[in-house]
Amino acid sequence: MAALLLALASAATAPALAGGDVTRYVDPFIGTDGTGHVTPAAAVPFGMVMPGPDNADRGWSYSSGYQFRAPRILGFSNTHISGAGIPELGDVLLMPASGTRWDASGTDFSAAVDKRSESARPGVYRVTLPGHGVRVELTATQRVAVHRYRFSRPGKVQVLVDLQHGLLFGDGPRVLNAQSQVDAAAGEVSGTVQARNWVERETSFVVRFDRPVQRVTTLPPRPGDKAARYVLDFNLGSGRVLMARVALSTVDVDGARRNLEPDAALGFDRVRAAADAQWQRLLSRVTIDAPPAQKRIFYSALYRTLLHPSDVADADGRVRGPRGRVVQAAGRRHDSTLSLWDTFRAVHPLHTLVVPERVAGTVNSLLAHHRQQGWLPLWTAWGRETYTMIGNPALPVLADAVAKGFDGFNARDVLDAMVETSTRPRPDAPAWAQRDWDLIDRYGHLPFDLYTTGEAVSKAAEYGIGDDAVARVARLLGDAQTAERFDQRARGWRQLLDPGTQTLRARDSSGRWREPFDPLQATSPMNNPGDYTEANAWQYTATPALHDPLGFRDALGGPQALEAWLDRFFSLPMPNPDKHLGQEAMIGQLAHGNEPSHHIPWLYAFTASPHKGHAMVARIAREFYADTPTGIVGNDDCGQMGAWYVFAMLGLYPVQPASGLYVAGLPLARSASLVLPGGKRLRIVRDSGVGLRFNGQPVDPQAVPHRLLVQGGTLAFGARSSADATAAGRTRPR
Repeated sequence: MAALLLALASAATAPALAGGDVTRYVDPFIGTDGTGHVTPAAAVPFGMVMPGPDNADRGWSYSSGYQFRAPRILGFSNTHISGAGIPELGDVLLMPASGTRWDASGTDFSAAVDKRSESARPGVYRVTLPGHGVRVELTATQRVAVHRYRFSRPGKVQVLVDLQHGLLFGDGPRVLNAQSQVDAAAGEVSGTVQARNWVERETSFVVRFDRPVQRVTTLPPRPGDKAARYVLDFNLGSGRVLMARVALSTVDVDGARRNLEPDAALGFDRVRAAADAQWQRLLSRVTIDAPPAQKRIFYSALYRTLLHPSDVADADGRVRGPRGRVVQAAGRRHDSTLSLWDTFRAVHPLHTLVVPERVAGTVNSLLAHHRQQGWLPLWTAWGRETYTMIGNPALPVLADAVAKGFDGFNARDVLDAMVETSTRPRPDAPAWAQRDWDLIDRYGHLPFDLYTTGEAVSKAAEYGIGDDAVARVARLLGDAQTAERFDQRARGWRQLLDPGTQTLRARDSSGRWREPFDPLQATSPMNNPGDYTEANAWQYTATPALHDPLGFRDALGGPQALEAWLDRFFSLPMPNPDKHLGQEAMIGQLAHGNEPSHHIPWLYAFTASPHKGHAMVARIAREFYADTPTGIVGNDDCGQMGAWYVFAMLGLYPVQPASGLYVAGLPLARSASLVLPGGKRLRIVRDSGVGLRFNGQPVDPQAVPHRLLVQGGTLAFGARSSADATAAGRTRPR
């Protein structure tokens, strides 16, 4: 309760609220129709729980459990991942109904949806199920999901509690072991479920109703079921409202119970108001001058960047780590739902501007993962490693924090973890994941005749991003030997740049190019294995620009050559684009629906024609973002699509996310203001001046320092800022 009262008080008094009610601009349904894979579930920022509707329990289209046009709801589970490409979580599904319609013979508990009644905004979701005679309202605290059921008539009602349910990537079985019990007099169900899907994990829970259970019906297990499904009967007398609270823990039932107790006495409306206040406080840190539709897209995008990572530590700080061992989290916080391959690009850099108080906690969570697993994470869910995607994407996140001067962690520990992650063998990693570094160290890339698990070009290019990040941190800490070693590894991509096609192309151990070779052919390990990860050669060629844009430019032949390459990239058609191969939201070879393309429009900043980049960024924002359920083309990927849009509105982008620098474009908003620590503000304006200026002084648009922006002041984009104050051909020290 103390945390909720503090959230209400701080939100009510925060200067950032001068912007007024900004949560009204957030539409959680944006991206819920199609491939955005967004959930409209109720949540607080970075919350452990996220109660929301599940329309189905498996399949790529239902990675978040929800699709806007699905006609029926299976029930309401209490954990979700918003915007991912693989289904996971969906713990402890509840479904209410009036009367006593269900008995042990029941097989279908789903309900038709009254779409006109369905609504959501930050911290609350509501829907009416006419056939079940109930209106469902969901809200949340950090660790507790709160359900309120308003029935159409008083008296007897029922609630399905399905512990077998979860969001599945395949056909299961999901549950390996489970134990649960019902305390009817206390109105409580508790237990632990061990499940295996994307990750293998334990989920302990306590479900507490505000009425005693009148009767318990245990449904007969279906083939493969290991967890119980209960139908609970309640008698509301003359009342029509039933409340349920669901607390979870990665550790044990005692942890779930301790998570529940601080908020157990708070009413639904008070919890909802506190959730709204938390969202108001964070979202109000950024104000923009833009038309209403653009504001709705912007604040919905910003909202999605603040849903994850999810803090999965218990209230006492305990958490079960990647090896399944229970540890004490630093600061009683442990971030998971880390979609790092996606989010290192823009989400984490955005957090350094909008929620800087969270950066140290994320760093310490990454270090805690390293201490238990032996290397930094790739993609985590519920504290466990999924081994999904490629590269070492935690490294640029750590380097970004160090480069921007954050504290609250030991920088030497950061470097040690980065080096070990880049050199230590991983013998127990899955076959498709990186197990050792011998080939990279010997050849500088992954020869396709020796590295036979696929994605050789993409992996080599992505490892360069991580190697560069290690070198940057080592240099900042005065470790010249380590910096030089990893600088050398980071340059390995140059061996793969084919001058004939001007694309990154696989080579074998003798230096021969891959034959036959079609640079337009997209590959993906799950659908069409090859040398690239959810992309083709064109889309991966600009990957080195994520750590060495000037080197990439010069390798192509200089500013004019880079401009010509980009012109061709954005005009060369993609035959038969396939969304399952990352080919979605297409402009030429740009596939904005997937992350390898996100930085490419901003590379025009390193040519003599940055205005082409400004126009392309505006076109992408116009064509692939909208304030409708279909308003995200491609997985939101835990906020990465949203973070791209937020930066586009501000006119900045972290092209080199480990560098502490931004590239300037041209803001899509008429103006913007960011609240910074210490009561300072960063104002972003467009005026009639020349070039990019900070507090009246010229700034290189290719390298805008984070440390400059957080001093507070005015960043002015001149009407002729495309004629950069810096010649496109200049070089600078890395």
